[in-house]
Amino acid sequence: MSSEADENQGRVLGVVFGVIALVIALVIGVVVHQTGKQRAAKAAALTAPVAMAAADGASVVVENGVVKFYFATGKADLAAGANEALAIIVAGTASGQKAVVSGFHDATGDAALNTELAKQRALAVRDALTALGVAADSIELKKPEETLASGSNDQARRVEVSLQ
Repeated sequence: MSSEADENQGRVLGVVFGVIALVIALVIGVVVHQTGKQRAAKAAALTAPVAMAAADGASVVVENGVVKFYFATGKADLAAGANEALAIIVAGTASGQKAVVSGFHDATGDAALNTELAKQRALAVRDALTALGVAADSIELKKPEETLASGSNDQARRVEVSLQ
């Protein structure tokens, strides 16, 4: 009788250990699935266009990892939401990439004043990055080959920030 009881006890223990192994596998599977969903959401946030606009026409858009600041006529003030938009740039510089800041201007008005205003706008973005903790040597101010942007004047008055 004792060998039969031992055999039954062995079966019960086998079933209990099997159930425990299944529960552990299920928990690990759920954790891995949730982590994958969080990573996918973060990746989508980096590539999905995000736009924030102010009443004066200033706005910021994040599109395909490039942060684009659009400015009101004659101003170098950043739109609300600048810090949030720059989060992907800050994260990139923390991982060793460089932030490249380029300023553009429209075709209306005095060309020399527009060039200076494009520079002031780029410097405003640089200052926002340094205020967010990005080291100065991780930021490159780059004058684009063609600073006069095509398209509407609203779209031309911009600063673009990308990672390299």
